[in-house]
Amino acid sequence: MGADGNRAGDGQRRVLVVDDQAPFRAAAKAVVAMTAGFEVVGDARSGEEAVTRAEDLGPDLVLMDINMEGMGGIEATRRITASHPEVRVILLSTYDEEDLPADARSCGALAYVHKELFGPDVLEEAWAGDAGTTLNPRG
Repeated sequence: MGADGNRAGDGQRRVLVVDDQAPFRAAAKAVVAMTAGFEVVGDARSGEEAVTRAEDLGPDLVLMDINMEGMGGIEATRRITASHPEVRVILLSTYDEEDLPADARSCGALAYVHKELFGPDVLEEAWAGDAGTTLNPRG
C-alpha cells in the first residue's frame, strides 16, 4: 500500500461505486472522475455484487448506498471491511443523520455522507475523515 493509503501505490485511490440506482451510480462515477487522485475501478448494483467486486478489484475506497434489494449496504460493508480492513467505506444515502439505521455506526464504515451533499470536495474530505458523519474514525 502506498503512503497515501492507496493499495496500488500509484497515487490514485481506486474507487468502487455501489448503488442500485443507475442515475446515482453514473453521478457518483462522474464525481470520482473529476476528483484529482481518485479513479473508478468498477461499480455494483447490490450488496452481494459489491462484496464480489471488492474481492476482485481491490479498491481503496467503496462508496456504498445503504438501501438496496437483497443484501444492503450495511451488511456488505461489514463483509468487505471484515475481509479487507484496509478498505475504506463511505456510506451514502438520503437519510438525515438522526435517521441512520443504528447498525450504520458499527458496520465498519469510515463515514456517512448524504447523497445531496456528495461532490469532489466532500469526497476528498470524507477520505480524510473530515466530512459527513464520522462513524469509525480510523483515518
